[in-house]
Amino acid sequence: MYRSLLSIFSVICLLVTTGVVNQSAAQSDQVYRLGAGDRLRITVYQEEDLSGEFEVSGTGDVSMPLIGGVDAEGKTIQQFQDAIETAFKDGYLRNPRVSVEVLNYRPFYVIGEVNEPGSYPYRSGLDVLTAVAMGGGFTFRADEDDITIKRAGGPEDGIKVNGASRVLPGDVIRVDERLF
Repeated sequence: MYRSLLSIFSVICLLVTTGVVNQSAAQSDQVYRLGAGDRLRITVYQEEDLSGEFEVSGTGDVSMPLIGGVDAEGKTIQQFQDAIETAFKDGYLRNPRVSVEVLNYRPFYVIGEVNEPGSYPYRSGLDVLTAVAMGGGFTFRADEDDITIKRAGGPEDGIKVNGASRVLPGDVIRVDERLF
């Protein structure tokens, strides 16, 4: 019994030290949530007139035929699909099946001590260092160890990150100036 408990404890220690436990927790926090500017393809099975390409408006909703505006802001793809299905069930379709695909993600922004601050198109798998490179790289005044990301729903001042941190659509990356 003692030997099996020791084995289990060893495995747990190995997982924690290699970051496997921490990685899965971090990944679950970074589930993609829809926001203004996302371009979507919405398919209502066997209903071509109700299907098409739509954009999440500045108010966070998507205007659909028959059912009008459906709130998308802050929802996962699955939550948004469920909301559309529920709206269509309310007197329009018997058993709607909906599929939602993101065609174009909203841009991310790079500001501060980079050579070309501005908005850039999001690409899957983007990290902070790549985003800074898209912004023309660091200026000579940049503090490469003082980078923050402001995320929707996150702290107002943003969170301190490093070059390997993941960038999400809509993020604002700020590179601060060195003091010397």
